[in-house]
Amino acid sequence: MRKTNYIFGLFCASILSVSCSDDSVSEEFDEANGDVVQKLIKTVALNSSENMEDEGILEFSYTADGALSSVSNGEGSRDFLYDGDELVNVTGEEDVNLSIEELYESPYDAFETGNVLEYDANGNPKIIEFFEEDYDWETDSYLSYVYTAEVSYDEAQNPFFYTLEAGGIIDVLDGIQLNFSMSPQSSEIIKARMLFPVNNPSKIVYKNEDGEVKHTITASYVYDADNYATSGIISTSANGEVDASYVVQFTYVE
Repeated sequence: MRKTNYIFGLFCASILSVSCSDDSVSEEFDEANGDVVQKLIKTVALNSSENMEDEGILEFSYTADGALSSVSNGEGSRDFLYDGDELVNVTGEEDVNLSIEELYESPYDAFETGNVLEYDANGNPKIIEFFEEDYDWETDSYLSYVYTAEVSYDEAQNPFFYTLEAGGIIDVLDGIQLNFSMSPQSSEIIKARMLFPVNNPSKIVYKNEDGEVKHTITASYVYDADNYATSGIISTSANGEVDASYVVQFTYVE
């Protein structure tokens, strides 16, 4: 499945983009969503009536005590290794992953390389700045431009939160100390902390440095009684024209 990237691989942030909040990811999630029923994802399936290459399914496996043990796409897997309750390594196929922009069929990687300019009231990244290369015919070369991604969210929790917690990822993010006197920490983990959404993204609008809309992604989800996404239709458009739509389906461990 080409369009699958695991969520812990979607981040990397400059310490200069630190938010004013001293809360951990867990605290921000609880503040934004209240008393949420804990659910672990069993499968995420993506279907397209237009491009079979974009179809596939991710399967999440857990140990008897509820720890995430592996994520598989049918061709390979990522395996989670623990020392007691602590995640110590993730091994296996690197393309068995799930990032927001891979799930949403985005041509950009703002959630992997961007810096957060603004957060919403719940602590979600609202405006993300990132660099994009465009071909310049006058110089016959690629030039780097500053783009922005404006992200909107449903009033629903990030459905991956407790799955990531079961994989030890949330503990890692909670351990990040966002201040300038901190000891050296992985830039990828810092960026993961900065770009982590506590709610479920419903729209991403990408603009170039002139403020022109280049690409728009809209997700319309169906939620269960516990406010977890069960299915959704993801539509993408470029320059105002809808170019593709996909159906995503979630199942959860009973």
